[in-house]
Amino acid sequence: MNGVDKVMLAAPVIPVIVVEDAATARPLAEALVAGGLTALEVTMRTPAALDAIREMKKVPGAIVGAGTVVNTDQFEQVMEAGAEFIVSPGLSERLAKRIVDSGVPYLPGVANAGDIMRGLDLGLTHFKFFPAETSGGLKALKALAAPFYQCKFCPTGGITEANAPDWLAFDKVLCVGGSWVTAGTMAEVEAKARAASALRG
Repeated sequence: MNGVDKVMLAAPVIPVIVVEDAATARPLAEALVAGGLTALEVTMRTPAALDAIREMKKVPGAIVGAGTVVNTDQFEQVMEAGAEFIVSPGLSERLAKRIVDSGVPYLPGVANAGDIMRGLDLGLTHFKFFPAETSGGLKALKALAAPFYQCKFCPTGGITEANAPDWLAFDKVLCVGGSWVTAGTMAEVEAKARAASALRG
């Protein structure tokens, strides 16, 4: 199993995490891991993100990655913070080449056939389908996956507890990304994570 497969198969759901205060990062990671969700995507949307990655890495069993990585400067920063996988909202050749050369598991965002073809040219076969619901939903992904039979996907964007099972039932979907599991008290987060980790198509 290669690195990106290991991340995508860690659990059915990769929590998409926005951390405003780094002090909340470790308890949140502990609750998610306790519930069975071990691959954690910390988005680079806040000033606290890098410290959040460092804090979450202290949690045994957590596989901590960085999301919303959009340029090589951010890539260097998250690697220094200890990110174990990288997720980006789109696919640019400059960023993708840098990450591919580093050997770090990478999920670039794709929304159409051109994106996927550029990824394949770079040696990538695993992608984040984003934004999933507004890019045509499951019907669109099934249509895209047909000619790109070798590709696997992690749909993110509009994925909920209600529709996640439909996405996960499609054999080209290894996992989904969602933020619903991160809301509430730590006890509620752990309960949501436990329910999410049991999701199977």
